Order: sequence, then structure tokens, then C-alpha cells
Amino acid sequence: MHSSIWSYIWEGHKSETKTWALLLDPDKAPQTQWEGLLASAERFGCSLVLLGTSMQESGRSGQQIIAEIRALSALPVVLFPGPGNPVLQEADALLFLCLVSGRNPEFLIGQQVQAAPKVRQTGLETIATAYQLVDGGKITTAHYVSQTLPIPADKPGIAAATALAAHYMGMKLHYLDAGSGALNPVPPNVIQAIKSLNLGPLWVGGGIRSPHQVQEAWQAGADLVVIGQALEENPNHMSHIFEGLSPRSWL
Repeated sequence: MHSSIWSYIWEGHKSETKTWALLLDPDKAPQTQWEGLLASAERFGCSLVLLGTSMQESGRSGQQIIAEIRALSALPVVLFPGPGNPVLQEADALLFLCLVSGRNPEFLIGQQVQAAPKVRQTGLETIATAYQLVDGGKITTAHYVSQTLPIPADKPGIAAATALAAHYMGMKLHYLDAGSGALNPVPPNVIQAIKSLNLGPLWVGGGIRSPHQVQEAWQAGADLVVIGQALEENPNHMSHIFEGLSPRSWL
């Protein structure tokens, strides 16, 4: 167990290490797939597991789910929060997200206020994260649930100004997301616009399904790419994505 997930994220950023995270949703990925998914993730240089789910459909508690992941993998488990998600002290860290691309106060501050007392009680490490939804060619669950509009894919200046504002507000990690099931990933020029500001670690997810898209995101400036649905639909797709690429785990 690492004392600080953030310190490893920061060290990876400073050393320009390119890596990736597995977004695991127990409500979508059957438990029978986990062993193969997690073993392949470690083999192909994954740095951490992002656990993102309401944990209501799986029939198991969050504590049980994390225990099951721990039994199969040594990868750190970081919570990717959403409405109704529990704060689990068994995790290694929590992305304390602010949906800075939207104007819905519930996701700018409302959900955070509700979670804060529990976070303090558990002592869970938090990583202040500026979360931007970027148009990936279709309405995704993230857009629907948050009731917000994404940043237009052809407006990198808006994404950059939004990231800069979040930086001045004290947010440390920047996360661009086209959303689960997006038709298109975040465009390289949007990634580049934020990377050029040198604001700190930059994560990119949503719609990434091919080695070319991974490489394109890394070359544009992403420190870490997040892959979830493509591997939920076909766990064997991991070798197709990462065979020939050279991600290096921070951990």
C-alpha cells in the first residue's frame, strides 16, 4: 500500500512517464472477467484501477468489491466518484472531482459537500481533480446524469481556459473525458491546448479503443489514458491495444 498516490502521479508526470488506468465498473464487467482483466492490466503496464460505479446492481458492497480486487491484483484502487457512490476507506485514494466544464451547481459543489464529512472521517487520500467533459460525438451517461453540456470538441481554447481557472482554484489533476461509450476520443488539439499551459498531470479518457488513439493521446500530452468500456466489451482487446506500445507503470 502506497502512502501517497498523488506523489506517484506527480513523479510520473515529472519524469514524463506515459501510462494508463483500467476503469472497472462492477455493474458492467462480470466478476468472472476480473482475474483475466487485472492480470493483463499488470502485464501491459497499467498503473492503477479506477473504480467507478454506483455499486447498486452488482449485489455486493463496495468493501466486498475492493477486497475481491485486492485478492487478484496489487494495483492501487482509486475511487472515481459519481452520484450515490460510497466513500470507501478501503481504497487507496479518491479523485475529488469538480465538473468544471458544466454549470450545474450539484456537480460543481453539491456532491462534494455531501461527501466531505465522510471523506474526513475515513482519512482517505483525496486528489483535487478538475474534470472536463468533452464532446465525443454522442450524449453519454455522464452528460445525462450531470445534466451538463460538454466542451465542444473544436474549441480547445475553452477547454484550456477552463483548465487554467481550475488550476488557479487549486485543483492539481486535470481529467478530460469524452465519456463512456463516446464515438470519438478527446481530440489531440484539445489535449495539447491544456498540456501547453504546464498545469500538472493530465489524464484523458472516453472513446479510446485502439493503439493509435492511445499513442495519439500520449503524444498530445496525456500522462495517463483511461480505458474502460472497450475492455468491458472484450477483455482480450487489451493485447490488441497495448501490444507494441510501451506504457510504463509509475508503481
